[in-house]
Amino acid sequence: MKELLKKFENKQPEIVFEWSDSESEAEGWLAINSLRGGAAGGGTRMEKGLDKRDVIELAKTQEVKYTVSGPPIGGAKAGINFDPEDPRKHEVLKRWFSVTMPLMKSYFGTLGDLYIDEVSEIIPMTEGFGLWHPQEGIVNGHFKASEPEKIRKIGQLRQGVSKILENPEYIPDGSNKYRVSDMITGFGISASVQHYYKLWGGKLKGKRAIIQGWGNVGASAACFMALQGVKIVGVISREGGLINKEGFSLEEVKELFINKEKNKLVAKDLLPFEEVNERIWDVGAEIFIPAARSRLVTKDQVSRMKDSGLELITCGANIPFAEDDIFLGPIGIYADNNLSLIPDFISNTGISRVFAYLMSEKGVITDEAIFEDVSNTIYAALKKSHQANGERTKIAQTSLEIALKQLL
Repeated sequence: MKELLKKFENKQPEIVFEWSDSESEAEGWLAINSLRGGAAGGGTRMEKGLDKRDVIELAKTQEVKYTVSGPPIGGAKAGINFDPEDPRKHEVLKRWFSVTMPLMKSYFGTLGDLYIDEVSEIIPMTEGFGLWHPQEGIVNGHFKASEPEKIRKIGQLRQGVSKILENPEYIPDGSNKYRVSDMITGFGISASVQHYYKLWGGKLKGKRAIIQGWGNVGASAACFMALQGVKIVGVISREGGLINKEGFSLEEVKELFINKEKNKLVAKDLLPFEEVNERIWDVGAEIFIPAARSRLVTKDQVSRMKDSGLELITCGANIPFAEDDIFLGPIGIYADNNLSLIPDFISNTGISRVFAYLMSEKGVITDEAIFEDVSNTIYAALKKSHQANGERTKIAQTSLEIALKQLL
């Protein structure tokens, strides 16, 4: 596995597109690791301090993710180094999409990512430049769809990703304001936890969980896990956090989801970040969900959670550990050798799988069909890993080897 990983990590990306905004300090990169299958896909994110190396590494993680979610295409990532809170964000994004439009028409498909929303930002902006859908490049480059096929696939993408959820099983507050794209990735994280205990054994109900990050991914994962009887005992986000050793009630978790402001945790009894960061790693939980930005989780934090009863880390963030390696560096290996670690390319495959499903011949646009397909896809990937390695450790290494053998 180490040789396969080294070969994959060291391979130069096929395309790196660089951009400097003429009207602001923003700079951006579009990295395409390969045009496997004639196309490449990956999210578009905006973050202050982002650099070219980050974008290239994220493109590689996306390529591995496609071995789980499908379709069999190359990995890509678009990243803009700019403050997403800056009031000029909208205009910066418009200029970015205007210059990347030829690639998006031909062979690059994108989706929402950190601080960039698919439905409210990417779709309306790219439509304004004549793109039928942000996945059009994949429809053209990979599927090489005829005009009728293209119309059908794009129609299913438009309808399915933006679909307003109707089934109360997938809606935190029973309202009709949440879309598939809002909830599906967090649902996939929760499904991976559920399938882990089904395959490797153990009772899920009553387990305790710590959530890092309170955007759509972390917050919705917490809601879905709470529905399954998991006790959320701690939440940490950059603006602060909450700790309740007895576990927050389902209604309290739902309320925290409903009250969040974009990616910000909002609560009247919010504790300062410094206090939460000092205490939360020793609270005691069997499940940890890193769902914030990349490279935050330290070895000390993993070790303290392990000593306090941690069993499972299910990754909601891409490249969650605070190390230079793209996949499994010293901290990731330490976690994988001592705990059960489900890698992000399995657990965080929700929205990628939705796109693949809607572009396929079997796509059905109902809440149940879309969510069940994501759950079944994650279960199938974990089952392959379990068949290759029934132990509770080295799950991530086993899963990565399975994926790399498909790519190299």
